[in-house]
Amino acid sequence: MGRLIPVNKELPQPSLQFRSAFGRWIARGEALEESAEHTVTHPWYKVIWLTGVDYFSTLGYQPGIALLAAGAVAPLATAILVLVTLLGALPVYAQVAQRSFAGQGSIAMLENLLLGWKSKLLVLTLLGFAATDFVITMTLSAADAAKHAVENPFLHPYLGDHLILITLGLLTALTLVFLKGFKEAIGVASAASVPYLLLNVAVLARGAYEIYLHPALLADWRAALSLKGDMTMVMAGALLVFPKLALGLSGFETGVSVMPLIDGGPADQGYNPRSGKPPSGRVGNTKRLLVTAALIMSVMLVASSVVTTLLIPESAYRIGGKASGRAIAFLAHEYMGSFFGSIYDASTILILSLAGASAMAGLLHLIPRYLPRFGMAPEWMTLSRPLVLVLFGINVVVTLVFRADVEAQSGAYATGVLVLILSAACAAALDLWKEGRRPLSVYTGVVALVFAYTLVDNCIERPDGLIIGSIFTVALMLVSALSRSMRSFEFRVTKSYFSNSESARLASELVSKKVHLVPIRSDTAAARTRKQAEIVKHYKVKGPFLFVHIHLADNRSEFSAPLEFRIEREGDNFVANAYGATALANTIAYISELIDPISIFIGLTRANLMQQASRYLFFGEGETGLMVYTILLSYWEWTPEDDVRPLIFLMSD
Repeated sequence: MGRLIPVNKELPQPSLQFRSAFGRWIARGEALEESAEHTVTHPWYKVIWLTGVDYFSTLGYQPGIALLAAGAVAPLATAILVLVTLLGALPVYAQVAQRSFAGQGSIAMLENLLLGWKSKLLVLTLLGFAATDFVITMTLSAADAAKHAVENPFLHPYLGDHLILITLGLLTALTLVFLKGFKEAIGVASAASVPYLLLNVAVLARGAYEIYLHPALLADWRAALSLKGDMTMVMAGALLVFPKLALGLSGFETGVSVMPLIDGGPADQGYNPRSGKPPSGRVGNTKRLLVTAALIMSVMLVASSVVTTLLIPESAYRIGGKASGRAIAFLAHEYMGSFFGSIYDASTILILSLAGASAMAGLLHLIPRYLPRFGMAPEWMTLSRPLVLVLFGINVVVTLVFRADVEAQSGAYATGVLVLILSAACAAALDLWKEGRRPLSVYTGVVALVFAYTLVDNCIERPDGLIIGSIFTVALMLVSALSRSMRSFEFRVTKSYFSNSESARLASELVSKKVHLVPIRSDTAAARTRKQAEIVKHYKVKGPFLFVHIHLADNRSEFSAPLEFRIEREGDNFVANAYGATALANTIAYISELIDPISIFIGLTRANLMQQASRYLFFGEGETGLMVYTILLSYWEWTPEDDVRPLIFLMSD
């Protein structure tokens, strides 16, 4: 087949119309795009701080949660978490980076492994849990920042114990920043992350020195462990507890999502994105970023767990205690004074706020990547401001439900994180198996089983995470289904082409009231002859006729797709075949607007209307005649009537 020739006629598309002042303000928001072709890149050691505001900020609450969950066993459980990070999550996301170098993440990998509606449903489910992860990141980070502010001795007289109000205030401030138009700045991320890590190192070093001065602390810890049984029993207990610490695995999905910002260096000079091959420089630097972040976090997690376990009494880290949700900050105030502790609090509040900003930016990047392409997003979701306001409303509800309690939200956070990592492990294992790399595929499959165990255990221990994730997923599916049904009246054609120059030439003879348009199911000369005789007999019209036979795409779950036309002359009439359509009625309506026929003759069936509606929504078939009429009426409502509309004849089959 020769080179395709683009159809040069562009049909006007509907646009969002806002009449109120608020609506016009909404419309002035930043348009969300699926990709940015002119992204400015940076060295990986600068981009790492974008991952860091999400990953490293967990030090603000992870040690306290570990203490509450495991007590004296917390250091051992944290060591297991570090092993799972380095031997499990890190190798998995190295494979994800190799296959999603445009920042698509693990969700896109699984989408490509399945076809049709199975793929769409899986993506919607994963998006629901990803939304859980990102939303809880915002609410939990804001709640922990509020906790640090409330417990600060200088701020407490002014803030009191209004934890919920302060949390809502921080979320409101985050929303206002994004409504103004937030652009993630690597400079801001590094300015927050580097001092925060250095302050943590200082506090932990001071704590280690305190342990050195008081050897009895180690003896007391060993005694506490001995009360739990021999070492085998202690390690078994650590294995059982470690899933509760799984939120310390956050940050890997962010690490691959920022890949487009990473400069590949000389290795990527002359790289062609259309080649489909991964840019080796960017992939290699992303792996360096992931390894460096994981090593930094592993050292910090183990050190913080040991120091906080040995130095913080149980009464302080219990819910409501001074160290609850702020274990390292407690040590900063206790051993380094209120002035240094306040500096630590300020740094923690800043990085936790940026973690919320990173999560908000992640959702604004993730949702438009999938839902509009599926036809499952309302028109306003292409704008940042209404989507930001919706997310703010969700944040408020989640904060009120959990009463800004860090520990209460940790289960939902861990569930979202684990679902994403499990999906990444499964996708990597399946891809490696298809590539014939069986040993690595088996290893990744074992890692997937570890994360599956962790996820199941977390859901059993803290089912609220699964409940919240399921609520997000069901709500997302309902909104997506409603949106797809409402948008089903669009033409659903991204671009159209002619198969050859002869088709393009014949098309010029069809436009502007030259032919009668007759969609026909059977692409045979005998069927066309019978249909023409029937139309001439009953409607007393003369040709020429354009008989159109539409070939539906194999994957009808796609919302829109390009069309290819092949047009031939048959006596005084014309025959057109359209290939790659996602829906019969929409394609007929699109062709009608392209050629502006004298009239359209469409057959009606006598099948059950509910069944036909389902077939139309899911498979693009159904009651074609009525749907063509409805789609054209919907299109004509907002387009200027600068010509005579075609007559539409609905014929009984």
